[in-house]
Amino acid sequence: MIRRMTNKTDPIGIFDSGIGGLTVAQAIVTQLPKEDIVYFGDTAHMPYGEKSTSAIQAYSVKIADMLLKQHCKLILIACYSATSAAFDLVKEYVGTQATVMNVIDPMVHHIEQHYANKRLGLIGTRQTVNSNVYKKKIDTLNNGVQLNSLATNLLASAIEEFGDNNVIDSLLAEYLSHHSLKEIEALILACTHYPVVKNKIAQYFNHRITIIDPSYVVAEAVTKRLEADKLLNEKGLGHKHFYVSDYTESFASGTKIFFEEKINLEHYPLWE
Repeated sequence: MIRRMTNKTDPIGIFDSGIGGLTVAQAIVTQLPKEDIVYFGDTAHMPYGEKSTSAIQAYSVKIADMLLKQHCKLILIACYSATSAAFDLVKEYVGTQATVMNVIDPMVHHIEQHYANKRLGLIGTRQTVNSNVYKKKIDTLNNGVQLNSLATNLLASAIEEFGDNNVIDSLLAEYLSHHSLKEIEALILACTHYPVVKNKIAQYFNHRITIIDPSYVVAEAVTKRLEADKLLNEKGLGHKHFYVSDYTESFASGTKIFFEEKINLEHYPLWE
């Protein structure tokens, strides 16, 4: 690859398997309204949580290549499954062409700052939970955090299909009643789809526990990284470009929910 210089006016690239990453994209747009955004939803292959590690790595590198062609200055892997399976590989592939960030490291830093000696629960896809990536990173903090993780395998697909519709309630009740989540003080939403139903999750716990939403934690981390690299775009117009590997009605509806403006979805298949 040819090394190129990044500019302040270059866009931020964000990708996820579907609408989940829109929660992070919305938070970034709110915090950094002048930044241009390129979002890729790999709707043809969602949910990533049920895919093999090698498949997720293949998708992620292909998407990273596409975002580099869009001259993104920073690529955010806005998906826990892709972060746990492919972050190091994407970072190696991108090299010096762009900064690569993920959704887990900012959350671990947030937990280090605010949740020492707390009993935390975590819900995420099978890929995220089985990778133990969160537990490994939190254990290295050595600050007394007790973490209980639960794979909530069907939740991301259900949210993709139904949003925060009441049909989700019984599925949440089934998962959140699991014994591993008893007596927790806070719950980590370790999938970017889950903030869509954050209020329902809080209601299930009668608002007794803190729901840790990754969206604004990650947006703050992106802001700080761009500031440190002197790449904040302070004069931009905040253009947004959305690409999907397969057009789905749920994704089109999701963009309307998260962004109160007309959004054009461009079809970009990963493999012709």
